[in-house]
Amino acid sequence: MNLKNIHIGKLIHERVNELQMPVGRIEKFMKCSEEEIENMYLQSSIDTFLLLRWSKLLGYNFFRIYSAHLILYAPPANPGTPSQQKGNLPVFRKNIYTEEVKSFILGKISSKEMTVNEVILKYRIPKTTLHKWIKKA
Repeated sequence: MNLKNIHIGKLIHERVNELQMPVGRIEKFMKCSEEEIENMYLQSSIDTFLLLRWSKLLGYNFFRIYSAHLILYAPPANPGTPSQQKGNLPVFRKNIYTEEVKSFILGKISSKEMTVNEVILKYRIPKTTLHKWIKKA
């Protein structure tokens, strides 16, 4: 899976095909026409409310794809700024790592493209988490 360039419509369509979901059920759940559904499959991005509905209907957390993208491709936080903002947004203690992210990271280490310390610094993965992945691999 290409986590750098995400085309969410294609991924949703792929999941629909995997589950062999009838169009009638999708129309009823999403409260839209078949034409609107087909248009969603063509979109590279989608409204978060619709993505949440698709996630519920298809039993797959499509938001994790974007979380994996952030882990791999978001720039590191500026060390001069506080890491936690004061506000009403929830603060998450742990990151969610998909199998694709784990495979990508372990591939970098096994090919000796990066060292364990370089991975820890670049992708901000805790040392204990990374060592658990290596031990299980």
